[in-house]
Amino acid sequence: MDEATKSRRTVLKHAGLGPFLPLLFAAGPAAAQGDAGSGGGGVIGQVFDTIKPVTEAGFNGFFQLLDNQPIVFILLALALGTLIGKVSVMTISLGSTAGTLLVGVLLSMVAEAAYGITYSIPGILSSFMLLLFMYALGLKVGPQFFSGLRKGGLAFVVIGLIVWSLNWVIAYFGAMLAGLAPGYATGLISGSYTITAILGVGQGALASGAYVPPDGMTVEEVGANMAAAYAISYVLSSVGIILLIRYLPRIFGYDAVADAKLAEAEFSGGATHPVPGAPAALTMGFSPFVLRAFSVTHKSFIGRTVSQLADDYPQAPILRVVRDGEIVDLTSDPAVQKDDIVTVRADVHDLILKDGELIGPESDDPLARNIPMQVADVHVSVRKMCGKSLADLGRVMPGGVTVQALFRAGNELPLGPESDVQFGDVLRLTGPDAALLETAKRLGGHVSLPTMTSEVMYLAIAMLVGYLVGIVTVTISGIPFAFGTSAGVIMAGVGVSYWRSRNPHFGGPVHEGARSFLQDFGLNAFVAVLSANVGPKVISALGGDTILWLALIGLAAALIPPLVAFWIGVKVFGLNSIISDGATTGARNSTPGLNAIIEESRSSVAAVPYPVSYALTTVLALIGGYFSMILS
Repeated sequence: MDEATKSRRTVLKHAGLGPFLPLLFAAGPAAAQGDAGSGGGGVIGQVFDTIKPVTEAGFNGFFQLLDNQPIVFILLALALGTLIGKVSVMTISLGSTAGTLLVGVLLSMVAEAAYGITYSIPGILSSFMLLLFMYALGLKVGPQFFSGLRKGGLAFVVIGLIVWSLNWVIAYFGAMLAGLAPGYATGLISGSYTITAILGVGQGALASGAYVPPDGMTVEEVGANMAAAYAISYVLSSVGIILLIRYLPRIFGYDAVADAKLAEAEFSGGATHPVPGAPAALTMGFSPFVLRAFSVTHKSFIGRTVSQLADDYPQAPILRVVRDGEIVDLTSDPAVQKDDIVTVRADVHDLILKDGELIGPESDDPLARNIPMQVADVHVSVRKMCGKSLADLGRVMPGGVTVQALFRAGNELPLGPESDVQFGDVLRLTGPDAALLETAKRLGGHVSLPTMTSEVMYLAIAMLVGYLVGIVTVTISGIPFAFGTSAGVIMAGVGVSYWRSRNPHFGGPVHEGARSFLQDFGLNAFVAVLSANVGPKVISALGGDTILWLALIGLAAALIPPLVAFWIGVKVFGLNSIISDGATTGARNSTPGLNAIIEESRSSVAAVPYPVSYALTTVLALIGGYFSMILS
């Protein structure tokens, strides 16, 4: 046995795999050693070559593995961060996003400080994950977004102005009063606002000569000051703002869950059903219409055809006839015979309880009762159906189909027998599969049924359009103005969701489970990558009392403006606490903060005002960052 094989056996024994050694080495030395020309190939050799540095070098090897395999770093930060985020102390918890950020920063700081390993994960990965989050969030809040603009647009703008102006004043004048060197103020604004692009604006002012460093300082030193201030304030404000936004309603005595329900009712206009395309839109909820099966014994039913009985009892249509253990084909309009089992669907209180007297004793025959029921949204696109009342429509729909909700231009309308149907309306129907398909054909629309799949093509096209809109930049006096890719993509999601509320077939199926996964995983993966890259910058900034000033000023600039803006939102403008919180976190440009209040309130309604204040303050923050550099 050669030395390499002995070494492998020793490591495997220490790893607790001793009992499996005969199996692993059963193929002999060739399998264990692999092909010499391939550098120790073979499955066992390849696995060992990956594990060996870790087992031999201990923690150094572990952190080196995280550097060599960034995916391992991301997954580890996600797993540990989510676990830590669930820990609650006095009803307060970090949540998965802040937990992932903390774990990632600690891992990268230890790697840098103890072993000189600097993590650097390509930013394209974090950017793409963030865009997935923004699009998924836009899909959920789209129908409520424009309602939110109408209800509180001015308040959202004022909240944005308050947060931006207070942040700039605290960061800039705080750095001035503390006597910090040039560059620190711009870095504090960028980090406390968690907008990395402000660093780019500041660097642009340096590169263009719009700002000239004082004697004794170089452009590189000013840039390093910006990066250090950014790193310190970014980490502290990222965690701080997540916790603050999460608990702002509780701090001021509001119940986040209860207020979220009130906000949902307010922004839905009193509607009781989710709009087409929204989460839970196609969930079978409570219905007074139920299925019952009866054995035919009464003479009034025997010998009459299904169509004749439908005319006599339109409120209780026959959906199935079972005869001698076989399902009878209803397309031939068969006559009902004695001892047949018929399945009807009607209001349990008004009709079915009496049907036993009309038809015969109730039956528990599983073949008669096992009729799959579905919920479907159908877009009305046949002109001859326009103007008909729901009562008239019920006479032309196949048996067993009932109208659960009626939507026009994305708004739910009250239901009544005389409610009319117009071209472009969306009807939410319940009934057997075959009957729903036939109803959709008569209405001229497609059936949107619950699905376990999601359409990738529409997702890619919508995100592409939003991204391209976001990167369009207009430069005025050396300051670049852009909508921003995050804002562009969330608005793409809003647009798709908005049009789906008017035509549920638009945008393809979007399964809520898939949408929710994109939202949660996208944001946390973004934070994991970001934490790996920020950690080393924190280490470089540690020294003297400067770090204390950076921490104090950064936290003050990050947390005081949202507190003031939230209070003004609820007290001056009378906003719901969750809506004010959503506008505040948008004004702070804190996507993780938005996710925190969504988790806390168990609702996504906080995202309704988010894009309004987000888009405004993104532009203002870039302008303010540029002038903070010039005025230094």
